[in-house]
Formats: sequence, C-alpha cells, structure tokens
Amino acid sequence: MKKVTSVFWITLALTLAISIAGSIVPESFERISANLMSYISIHFGWYYLLIVTLFVVFCLYLIISPYGKIRLGKQSDRPEFTYPSWFAMLFSAGMGIGLVFYGVASPVSHYLNTPPLAEPGTIEALEDSLRVTFFHYGIHAWAIYAIIALILAYFTFRHGKRGLVSVTLEPLFGDRMDGAWGKTVDILAVFATIVGVATTLGFGAAQINGGFTYLLGIGNSFFVQVMIILVVTVLFMMSAYTGLSKGIKYLSNVNMILATILFVVTLILGPTQYILDSLTDSLGAYIQSLPTESLRLSPNNAEENQWVIDWTVFFWAWWIAWAPFVGIFIARISRGRTIREFLSGVLIVPSVVGFLWFSAFGVSGIDAQQNGIDIAGLPDEQALFGLFDSFPFSVVLSIIAMILIGTFFITSADSATFVLGMQTTNGSLSPSTSVKFVWGFFQSAIAAVLLFTGGLTALQNALIVAALPFSFIMVIMIFSFHKALRNEKLKDEKK
Repeated sequence: MKKVTSVFWITLALTLAISIAGSIVPESFERISANLMSYISIHFGWYYLLIVTLFVVFCLYLIISPYGKIRLGKQSDRPEFTYPSWFAMLFSAGMGIGLVFYGVASPVSHYLNTPPLAEPGTIEALEDSLRVTFFHYGIHAWAIYAIIALILAYFTFRHGKRGLVSVTLEPLFGDRMDGAWGKTVDILAVFATIVGVATTLGFGAAQINGGFTYLLGIGNSFFVQVMIILVVTVLFMMSAYTGLSKGIKYLSNVNMILATILFVVTLILGPTQYILDSLTDSLGAYIQSLPTESLRLSPNNAEENQWVIDWTVFFWAWWIAWAPFVGIFIARISRGRTIREFLSGVLIVPSVVGFLWFSAFGVSGIDAQQNGIDIAGLPDEQALFGLFDSFPFSVVLSIIAMILIGTFFITSADSATFVLGMQTTNGSLSPSTSVKFVWGFFQSAIAAVLLFTGGLTALQNALIVAALPFSFIMVIMIFSFHKALRNEKLKDEKK
C-alpha cells in the first residue's frame, strides 16, 4: 500500500461519501441525481450525438490514414496475447455481461413497449427492434472505448509514459498535468471505474438471484444477493492474485466458450430461419440508417425527440461513463498491435459478435412472445431464463447461463481491480496485489450496502452525470493525440 498516490485516497473518500449519501437518504439522492441526469440529457443531447459521431469518424480516419501503421509500442514489439484471447478479454470487460442481461429483454422491449417510431407490437416495431439495438451496442459504443484505449496505449507503450489518463494530455498542457489538473482527470477516471463496477456487481447479483427465483423458486432477498456478491468477490480476488496473463485471460476464454455454446444452442433450438433472415435484414437497415441515426434528435417532434434522449443519449452517456475502466483495460492488453489492427479489431469484431447475439436471443424472445410466452412480462433479469424455459434442456441451459453471468462478473470485477490498481499507483502496469484487494473489497462492500438501502439506481445516475465532464476530457485527448502523431511524423521526416 505504500506506493499508492493521493488519487487513491481522494477517490476512495469521494466514492464512500457518495455511497453513504445514497445509503442514508436513497430516495432524496436518487431524485436529485435523476434530475441532474435528466437536465444533462435534455440540454446536452445534441453534444453527446456530435462527439460520439466524432469518435467514430476519428477512428475510421485513423484506420485508413498513414498513421494506421504506427505500432502501439516499439517497432520490435509484438502482441502479448493471441487474437482469440485478446478478443475474449476486451469483449468480456467491455460488454459481455450487458449482452447476457439484455440479449432477450432489449429487442423484446423495443418491439412491444418502446419502438422509436412505429406502433408497439407492429411489423414496423419488429423491424426497428433489432436495428436500434444494433445501433446502441454497435460501432458507436466501441468507438467510445477505443478512443481511450488507443490513446493511452500509444503514450504508454510507444513513448514509455505512465499508464495514467492525465499523461495523454501532456502534448497540449505539458508539465501542468503533473499537478492538480492531472490529478482531477485521474480521479474522474477512477471514480467512474469503481462506481460503474459497484453498480454492476449489485445489478448482477440481482440477475443471478432472479435466475434462482425463476428456476428454484428462491425469492429475491438481500441475504441471497449478499451471498452472491461474497462468492463473486472471493473468486475474482483469487483471479486477481494470479495476474493478468492467467486469471483474466483464462476466465475470458471460458466466457467465450460458454457464450458460444448458448448462442449455437439458441440458434438451433430457436426459429433458425427467422433469426438468420432478421439478422440480414436488420444489419442492412443498421448500415443504411447509420449516418441519419447518429445525429437524429427530431426537435420538431417531441415524442420522437424524447425517445432519442431516453435511449440513444442515455446509452452514449453510459458508455462514456464506462470508458475509463474498459478503455484502460483494453489499452493494457493491446501492446504491440498497430493502430489499424487495433481499431479494426476493437470496432468490428465485438460489434459483429453483438449483432449475432442479439439476433439469436432477441428474435427467439420475440418469437416466443408471439407464440404466447410472456417474455415481456418478466423482469429484465429473468427474460433469458424465461426464453430457455421454452426450449428442451431448459434447466441445463439456465445453469450454463448462470455460470456465464458469474464468470462475466468475475472477469469485470477482476479487470476493474487491475485498472484501479494502475490508476492509483502512478500508472504502474503491474499494480500490487494488496492494492487490487483493497479496491476489490470496497467495490463489493459498496454494492452490498446500496443493495440493502436501495441506493444502486442513484449511484448509477451519479455515474452517468460524471460522464459529462469526462467527455470533455475525451475530446481534448483526441486533439492531444493527433498533435503527438503529427510531431512523430515530422520527426520521422527529418531523419
């Protein structure tokens, strides 16, 4: 613990203060944070749409530009992880649990309750349900993660800088990032990470509890959820102890194997032709509508405008809030890859996996709903189990799903302790086990306390509010990174 910086203590105090507030006065805290989130969404919706589109355009520009051949490291460096392990790790940390949680629930909800334009339950709503799900979980989301990951990996591995977000701004601000401004940037990154994972642990425990409830009739209770958090905590701390190249790597590979099994079984047992037809049709609609959808606000149509604010703006803020954690972790595992290779992998492969997953599970859920199984009437955390209940071997599939949920949570928490360790030990690429254990304990404790008091939603709102100032940092990072790239090009031309 002697190597921790002031960022560790300040962020820990800030997180505890907000968590205590959420525990003591959860209703007031939730109301205030929800009002703030609503205000930001309404008044900065245009800003979120513009900057996330900027992130996508900037990533695509780098892929086709001469900068794409620059390596994230020295020219002699080669990737530390194979392609399968690399994809598995970035996907597990970035979005794996979200796909399991919402793979069935999100398309079904858009079809029956919240289509963007059509009447609920119509053919038009069915066609829109997958398209908008692809949009919210596709290239835009991964571009947000890629910006943080790419820029941090470039400065850390190519220029030998410390693994801190603040360091990426040095080309613009120089030594001033060693002072209070730099610490503020790093505190925002650490805060977003610990709060994001704490809320995920809480909601994840609720989903696993929901699975037990659906399968075994065990009611939702605080005791069961705390026991789940306790087991997950022990397991991810054991994984953290083994290090990056063993624990997280092996867990991520297991995640992808289990996810592949569930996907293939669902594709076979579900309405296969319907799934494949819908995937093809929705993918075409997604690509065709991408430019328009990216900047759609509809100021002259209040209902449509509200839908964009409630869904698209919310998702962009949510991914930005998660970007410090996911981006820093992806950066750490991407040493040795070229910019073109890195961006092509991070943008395309996880997006395609998401499209396949939502098509198989979403269309199967909609088909089950159309055939009299009330998937929409189930809580989100039980929708997947409700779908499996209509399949043969439903108990086996549900058990595999619960194991997958558990391993995804263990992987996310383990990855988060690694990132938190990096950011609070002055950018160390190998943080001590004791620091990771401390962060692991506080993540789980905060999740348990807020589950008990009902303050998880308020903490989630606070995280999304914090996304606004961090988005400004991301925009500045792009300009700083581009300046560094131009300077490197000029130096090469002078040689």
